[in-house]
Amino acid sequence: MRRLTAVVRARSDISDAEVGGMYALFARYYDAAVPSAFRADLDAKSYVIELRDGAALRGFSTVALMDFEARGVARRAIFSGDTIIDHRYWGEQTLPVAFCALAGRVHAENPAIPLYWFLVSKGYRTYRYLGIFSKRYYPNPSAPTPPEEQACLEQLAQTRFGDAYVAERGVLHFPQSRGHLRAQWAGVREAVSKRPDVRFFLERNPGYRSGDELVCITRLDAGNLRSFARRAFIRGMNGGDDVGRAGFL
Repeated sequence: MRRLTAVVRARSDISDAEVGGMYALFARYYDAAVPSAFRADLDAKSYVIELRDGAALRGFSTVALMDFEARGVARRAIFSGDTIIDHRYWGEQTLPVAFCALAGRVHAENPAIPLYWFLVSKGYRTYRYLGIFSKRYYPNPSAPTPPEEQACLEQLAQTRFGDAYVAERGVLHFPQSRGHLRAQWAGVREAVSKRPDVRFFLERNPGYRSGDELVCITRLDAGNLRSFARRAFIRGMNGGDDVGRAGFL
């Protein structure tokens, strides 16, 4: 199996035919995925990180930039929307490298403004990305969410999702699912379920099988990122095109 290549593209540059291909891949893994809702979600995004094996689309993540204020401080967030990777490539780190390089470029636009990753997790695999490349992320199985991050998380969730954000549970709950993992992908092997981060996700978001999403946040700066993620972030800040296997259009 060859490794994936990532390309970051502006949403406006993606054709209708390409959107159809994205939806087809997404719907293979997510039930209750409606084409009109998928397109509406995509239209609210700034970028798409495409993952390809040669010319074939094998995954993507949609990204929106959000300016907000919490506790009297101007801040910025990168919001990750619909994300999927062909299961044959699970474990590949091309996506986090590309995401961190993009985050570095965004941060370089105004380094004085704190930058965050705002993520809603439909499943434990997405949640585990936080621990793969950041040291402190929330909610976290090892520590309570500090007031600063909690204020940011709630502001972002309420701004983006309104009444769908259930603050006391820290999840998004919709009257009808906006997409949840199909049964064949939603199961958790017993050995995996014993991992602290997976167990924590399942306890905090027991309704993930029916579409509930755990709201998460982490600070995006070099001091909070791990190894390869930190290197990609710094390269992005410096404007380098050599971001692992990621490119920018």
